[in-house]
Amino acid sequence: MFGLHADWSQEVFERHFTMGDYAGGEARWCPGCGDHAVLTAVQRIMRDEQLKPENSVAVSGIGCSSRLPHYMGTYGFHGLHGRALPIACGVKARRPELDVWVATGDGDCFSIGTAHWIHALRYNMDMTVLVFDNAIYGLTKAQTSPTSPLGFKTNTHPSGAILPPLNPLTVTLGITNASFVAQVVDWNPPLLYETIRRAHQHRGTGFVRIIQRCPVYAGSLSKAMQDDPSQFLILEHENGIAVEDSVRRLFPNRQAHDPSDLAKAFALAHDASRMPIGLLYHNPDAPCYEDMSSKGVGLTSQERLDGLNKVLDRITI
Repeated sequence: MFGLHADWSQEVFERHFTMGDYAGGEARWCPGCGDHAVLTAVQRIMRDEQLKPENSVAVSGIGCSSRLPHYMGTYGFHGLHGRALPIACGVKARRPELDVWVATGDGDCFSIGTAHWIHALRYNMDMTVLVFDNAIYGLTKAQTSPTSPLGFKTNTHPSGAILPPLNPLTVTLGITNASFVAQVVDWNPPLLYETIRRAHQHRGTGFVRIIQRCPVYAGSLSKAMQDDPSQFLILEHENGIAVEDSVRRLFPNRQAHDPSDLAKAFALAHDASRMPIGLLYHNPDAPCYEDMSSKGVGLTSQERLDGLNKVLDRITI
């Protein structure tokens, strides 16, 4: 009856996810914006690892990059300016089983969100933090950001930025308990994919600074970098980011680097002559804050009340 066949089974088969399962609204970034490449890489990784969309959360602050949760077919939280990381830490503290992705920018993370950047890295909660660094405030139309190069002309500094740029790598490497620090460019899909994938596989805060194109307000910066790959230094190691032959042909400068060597990572990050690309530092043994903060999450209301009463009984006169 009702078109049902007697041989139909009620067995639930294992789900298989495609790229479409991770797609949200239509991405409305500018043509040529590096954000498109990062979004595609994240969705590919989720598909390849068959992550359940309902178990994934994309969190962001304010900026062009922070529209990423709208374009993901997962749970999302579009927060306040500079506040992506504390929101993500809160999600991870109460729901440690969720897969948390953070999208933030150079202004969002390195300026108004500086305090959260430092302490989120110190907490080392298990999440993937992607910093879209285009060296400009793009959403609010071309203001100087913390990473704008000295002399770069913007609407807030029409004669050129008057301070040297912040170095996000040296700051991040100097944070106690930082456990995964990598840098990559957005215009090389294989390297971008592999770097984000490794950050996601890392248990702890996988921090990836993505040198990103902004063709509208900082096109001269990204074009100069794309036209001259010799500005970059590819880091290679058996424990680092896998580098395809096509990437090696594109970037002539390569160097062996053990990502467990923090002092060497600092030296590479400080070197202004070439920008390191790859995994600078990795400490898989760094403690994760949610391992401590999530204790008791599964207790019933009565169990929590009993525990509270025991504590009060000890201090009651």
